[in-house]
Amino acid sequence: MNKYIATVIDTTGIQRYIFGSNRLKENVGASYLVKSATDKWVEEILKSLDSLSPENIHIPDKSKQEFNPLIHDNESIMAELIYAGGGNTVLVFRKVEQIDYAKEFTRKLSFKILNEAPGLNIVVAHQEFDWNEKLLREVIDDEIKKNKLDTQKREARTSSPVLGLGVTASCISTGLVAVEMRDIDGEPKPISREIVAKTNDNTVKGANEELKKIIFDSDKLARFKIPLDVDDLGRTEQESSYMAIVHIDGNQMGKRFEDYSKSQDQENKSEANKNYIIAMRKLSWGVNEAAIKSLKAVVELLIDSIVKEKFSIKNKFLPFRPIVYGGDDVTFICDGRLGLALAIKFLKEFEKHTENLPNAKGGTSKATACAGIAIVKTHYPFARAYQLSEALCKSAKNFVSEKIDNPSKKEPIFSALDWHIASSGILGTIDQIREREYKARNGEKLTIRPMRSHEYGSDWLTWTDFAEVIRQFKEEEPWKDKRNKVKALREVLREGKTATEQFLKAYGDDDLPIFIKANNQLKQCGWIDGACGYFDAIEAMDFYISLED
Repeated sequence: MNKYIATVIDTTGIQRYIFGSNRLKENVGASYLVKSATDKWVEEILKSLDSLSPENIHIPDKSKQEFNPLIHDNESIMAELIYAGGGNTVLVFRKVEQIDYAKEFTRKLSFKILNEAPGLNIVVAHQEFDWNEKLLREVIDDEIKKNKLDTQKREARTSSPVLGLGVTASCISTGLVAVEMRDIDGEPKPISREIVAKTNDNTVKGANEELKKIIFDSDKLARFKIPLDVDDLGRTEQESSYMAIVHIDGNQMGKRFEDYSKSQDQENKSEANKNYIIAMRKLSWGVNEAAIKSLKAVVELLIDSIVKEKFSIKNKFLPFRPIVYGGDDVTFICDGRLGLALAIKFLKEFEKHTENLPNAKGGTSKATACAGIAIVKTHYPFARAYQLSEALCKSAKNFVSEKIDNPSKKEPIFSALDWHIASSGILGTIDQIREREYKARNGEKLTIRPMRSHEYGSDWLTWTDFAEVIRQFKEEEPWKDKRNKVKALREVLREGKTATEQFLKAYGDDDLPIFIKANNQLKQCGWIDGACGYFDAIEAMDFYISLED
């Protein structure tokens, strides 16, 4: 029997659901519920289907590298989880006359989400297909994702929750009807069912336990506590009260998945479908494993730096908290002085751990990513700070695309980053901010962001060399311990090349810190090709702590 039903589960409005609140505890709880709904609960519901027993279900074990699908070769298998990740889950059910397993599964999952993750929206689509006559790739990508799911998302009825009858109180986070009072920020405040679900003990405990199990080494973490409040990220009164929201996303990963899946096509549809499932598992599991290993390396670096007293903490709270992780989409929050260093560490490790990732050409090649780092006041609205980090990540991605699309520069995809330090409110888009605040008097650019994260060829502008310039400003003569002089230089840079040259001569210093691969013109006047090489470095001095030797 070759009739099957492919089922795809997708989530909508994830960003609003996770980052719509200004409280870290709620963000963490929301992220855990999203991950549970598309992974953990999917497996639980499969195992609980009334008409099936455990031997009728195949959930591949990642730790055992169970890539091969069983549902077509083993007639006793009625349901199989193909892959889950990034808010997207794919399953295949065997079609039988008596019971519609796909619909039974969808009913149970929907009921669980409504009860345990109120406010989270999912869309589910099914498509029947013949294993020997249709490519599963086309069924999932074309018939379900591009047709049915997109249609459902466009035609979805706007949720209109009951806003209360009689006299009611509104939730402080969602604006919906409050169902209970809970102590928040030292006083009782009204919260809705959605916030109750995100912050209840089971959710918070589950999120912390999963974090310890997947990312944090339990022995090394024993002396530290995991923060659930932004004030526990390392805020020091009258010294530093900034947090960094870091958003990282893989470069052209969607295209990589598409190309790799298409490379499995062949005339024999049955064999092609088997190879497609194997390929999707290898690639998605590989990306997920690389992201987890990269976050582990970030934690290792941070803990080692604390132990070596490169960075101090208060009340044993680790100044770092992943919010979204697994797959190539990662978001974490940390002390504002650590955002740049930890983002760079993640990008470096992600490239390292994806070196053997399979590609469409039948070989392997590394994946790269871009990072957006928003450094804002500790109590700046979290949702807006996250939106800024997303915009900065997109800016870095555009920078990468521009390099690749230039036919005269045959460069591979590389990792890049962009950042913004907001000492006050943020008005307008990142492009508008830079047009308004990062232009010299003559209209030339004061900023050299975004930039590559690592060295490549003869390119003079990479984070490695940029960080060296920051170090020289901090630690080497004639700039060491001369903050007033450095600040004066920053203001002179706004006046342009000629004013900068005059400033250097007046102080008796011929050169600025050295970008090793740059033209000598840069160190002599601070400007090259219509852009300033030093304004960003001076601005970043108080927000970059080098953690690696």
